[in-house]
Amino acid sequence: MLRKLIAIAAMAGALAACGSYGPTPYQPGGGGARGFSETRIENDRWRISFKGNSLTNKETVENYMLYRAAELTLQNGFDTFTIVNRDTDKNSRVRSWPGHLDYFSYTYFVPRLGWVREYEPYWTPGYYDQVTQYEAYAEILMGRGAKGSDPNQFEARQVSQNLASLIERPPQ
Repeated sequence: MLRKLIAIAAMAGALAACGSYGPTPYQPGGGGARGFSETRIENDRWRISFKGNSLTNKETVENYMLYRAAELTLQNGFDTFTIVNRDTDKNSRVRSWPGHLDYFSYTYFVPRLGWVREYEPYWTPGYYDQVTQYEAYAEILMGRGAKGSDPNQFEARQVSQNLASLIERPPQ
């Protein structure tokens, strides 16, 4: 029992040291890390992705990817971006947590024997849970001037303004 309490305290301390544990904030990722990443394909064509953890829902992942597309478009001096190709991957897996035997101890006083310590065994059953993570991808083509009639074309400044209130950045 004492080992369990020490392990729980250690995990709580580790999580507190890392900051609050929650959905992936809007931040640079790259490689296997959570967050956004981009690759320049041509001067006006980019591949963008946003990868979330298991607490980041699909809508948030897709909004962050669109926000990054708008932000990157504006940073490169363009006005609009057209989504040429877009997809969202869903990665689900089942985790199993095995059951285990443990002991509950207690102490009581017996007049002729003094303090006596007893141990009672108990079984903690195992369980399964499902973990789902999303990653949104897009290939965008940037352009200058007014937005055209293509439904896959977006005005970067409007996207940035409209999604800004949904963006949660990491704590400083």
